[in-house]
Amino acid sequence: MLNLVDKTDPAWVHRVAPHMDEVLVDHAHCEKKAAGAAVKLLFSYPHHRFIQGPLAQLAREELTHFEQILALLDQRGIPYRSLPPSPYGGKLHALVRRDEPERALDVMLVSAVIEARSCERMRALSLYLADEQLADLYGNLLAEEARHYGVYLDLARQLADPETVRARLTELTQAESQILRARAPFPRLHT
Repeated sequence: MLNLVDKTDPAWVHRVAPHMDEVLVDHAHCEKKAAGAAVKLLFSYPHHRFIQGPLAQLAREELTHFEQILALLDQRGIPYRSLPPSPYGGKLHALVRRDEPERALDVMLVSAVIEARSCERMRALSLYLADEQLADLYGNLLAEEARHYGVYLDLARQLADPETVRARLTELTQAESQILRARAPFPRLHT
């Protein structure tokens, strides 16, 4: 369903579980970036009316997730702070082609891939974390994250023919798999 080349190994949860305070801070940053990315697309592509409503709703949902994670950080006494980001997003966005209409297609597909991986990682956390509050949090976020993946994929399908979308998505998911193999030296949602 998520078109990812590799599934997250349950060992990833065991690597990040001892560092969940840091992963939660990273998660808050990820939600804020996702909201910002959706808003940026609204401004970048005003001539594509079909993206305006879905991405405005998606941005609101991402901000709601950001607020949920901030509230959880406050509840747990974890300070929200700057963190060195995972190189994951930057490396994926570096694959976006520069010229239109390929650029718009790639941005939608890269966003879909990031949402797919987020969904898949949240599922792993919901299944394998011993902390029931966090496992429930991630289990509850799954449906919206999966829907966000679908929103970006649907928008991409409105920008290009099905074969072009399928071929480019395959290229990007293969690259994403390679990016994940070069793990960041710190625990993050996308490491």
